[in-house]
Amino acid sequence: MSSQAFSHSAFKSQLKKYYGFYTGGFIGFVILLAIAEQLGMSRQWIGYWFLFATIGLYAGIGVMSRTADVAEYYVAGRRVPAFFNGMATGADWMSAASFIGMAGTLFLQGYDGLAWVMGWTGGYCLVALFLAPYLRKFGQFTIPDFLAERYGGNIVRTIGIIAAITCSFVYVVAQIYGVGLITSRFTGLAFEIGVFVGLAGILVCSMLGGMKAVTWTQVAQYIILIIAYLTPVVWLGMKHTGIPIPQVAYGYTLQKVGDLEKKITADPKEIEVRKIFADRAAAGRAALAAPDKAYAEGKTKVEQNLASVKTANAPADKIADAEKAVAAYPANVKAAEVQWKRETGLAARAAPPRPHAEAFAGKDEKARDLARLNFIGIVFCMMFGTAALPHILMRYYTTPSVQQARVSVFWSLFFIFLLYFTAPTLAVLAKFDMFTNLVGSQFASLPAWAAAWAKVDPGLLNITDINKDGIVQWAEVVIGGDLIVLATPEIAGLPYVVSGLVAAGGLAAALSTADGLLLTIANALSHDLYYKMIDPHASTTKRVTISKVLLVVVAVTAAYVTSFKPGDILFLVGAAFSLAASAFFPPLVLGVFWKRANKWGAIVGMVAGLAICIYYMLRTYPFFTNMGVPKMDLWFGLNPVSAGVFGLPVGLLTIIIVSYLTSPPSKEVQELVEHVRYPNLTGDTVVSEAR
Repeated sequence: MSSQAFSHSAFKSQLKKYYGFYTGGFIGFVILLAIAEQLGMSRQWIGYWFLFATIGLYAGIGVMSRTADVAEYYVAGRRVPAFFNGMATGADWMSAASFIGMAGTLFLQGYDGLAWVMGWTGGYCLVALFLAPYLRKFGQFTIPDFLAERYGGNIVRTIGIIAAITCSFVYVVAQIYGVGLITSRFTGLAFEIGVFVGLAGILVCSMLGGMKAVTWTQVAQYIILIIAYLTPVVWLGMKHTGIPIPQVAYGYTLQKVGDLEKKITADPKEIEVRKIFADRAAAGRAALAAPDKAYAEGKTKVEQNLASVKTANAPADKIADAEKAVAAYPANVKAAEVQWKRETGLAARAAPPRPHAEAFAGKDEKARDLARLNFIGIVFCMMFGTAALPHILMRYYTTPSVQQARVSVFWSLFFIFLLYFTAPTLAVLAKFDMFTNLVGSQFASLPAWAAAWAKVDPGLLNITDINKDGIVQWAEVVIGGDLIVLATPEIAGLPYVVSGLVAAGGLAAALSTADGLLLTIANALSHDLYYKMIDPHASTTKRVTISKVLLVVVAVTAAYVTSFKPGDILFLVGAAFSLAASAFFPPLVLGVFWKRANKWGAIVGMVAGLAICIYYMLRTYPFFTNMGVPKMDLWFGLNPVSAGVFGLPVGLLTIIIVSYLTSPPSKEVQELVEHVRYPNLTGDTVVSEAR
């Protein structure tokens, strides 16, 4: 055995020992907090302990891993074993969308939510087959590095930088939103303050040690997040199925959920509430047809009602309600139109519960066809986006060899599988508990968790007595998917320490991905823009320092954008995947497998793919259209999150057509393709940075 192989084996053994002690220590910490809860420790202090202990732990790893060495900072010295790189990739991948949003989407959409699971999992097959080993063989540091070397010139590199920053920034906003959501709920801090508390942990990890610190922190974060995700599922599994592995036996609970859905659909009180929503939606549409007349009639009606209750000496509460109605009436026709448009959206709440286990549910064949098309669109964008996300592909630069890169993809899939195999189970168990514990309860005695989550964000949870009967109907509950995982322990009545554990897991998921994304953006600016294009003679210390400064600037900017809450976590993450698929997948795959692809093809193709994707999102997503961007109809009925369905084919075809219309690449570039295409699995030949 060579000394290098022996050294690598010893390093791997040492890592296993360290992380074994770490895992045992964390489990012991959770047990101590559980004992403290039984002895009377307050919920707020449990939240503080989980928040600050875990962030402090990550910060400690960041401090111990600080470095100014370029290879260590950008690619962790290319010495991360496949097993640990797979775990770090799993944490990097398991963003707030996977941890918080996945089960929530399955809770809300049932079968149709599986599109996200299928797309994201299938994407790793594309990574293993088409990109990971070839990019590792290429070597270097970033995706724009590969594009510039393969296609030649700074124009390609610049477009790569812009695309990497665009998709990574959208993605990191989603993670910071998740950080704010968790810290504000479990510590009582304001959302904006919670964002910056979590941001401090992100910055210490990624700023001091770059990829080296991020890698070892992400391994620690994966251990926490997977323990946090599995614990309530095992607990609920024992409660509902009698076995600790409910993933293989939750079909019985799913059947009971289906029976409850039928019962809710036929309940006269539920029908009454849905009719109220249908009537309000119809009234909104009618008012929009003749706004001036409707506004005048409505104002007269509320004023006359107030006068009549006062004349009749009605009870004080009725008079107060009439006065509130007059005060709340829109000030002018324009304000009324905004309210009526909002009320037309209540038509969706007039529909009966969506059957959880039914594929492509819809009232008619056209609706079902549209559901199928959007299902396919999400699978398509998530698959190709996975295979093109810069912060994921960068992870495969950190392994010791090409063979280790391939093995690392296998471990990545395994560690991701553990969560994705569990998410559908968690969604069903949470829905069953919601149907049995919340529906039919008294408004006067709503559980504490409902009031607490409504205080964090009314968009996440809103329960209003629409028909004034004092009893909660399912149609009266508005629940956001981002709440489900975090609130499930409270909904199920589990000890609060489990809620704190889940919050720590969600925080780990958000922080781990945010670390990788911020590092991707900062490296694109410091390495690809500054070093490669502005000052090629910059010292290594200067390059790393610039990267650290830029990382802080980007993080603070992302936190500011997050305060506007531009969308739910899953949409923001899905948008990042569509952007990455449109901009990067065509030039990366064609760059590896088609020698004829050239510089001008890549330039025009990347711009065209990214532009069509951004255009579709801007013109169809409510956040932008509400800000004044002209709205247009959906193309083929595809939702904005699936914009990559249009961007990727446009980019691919443009690269092919323009490449054929212009001169072929140089012989040197074609030799580079040959070099990258046939990885020496036992070797580690790379393109030198000086090339």
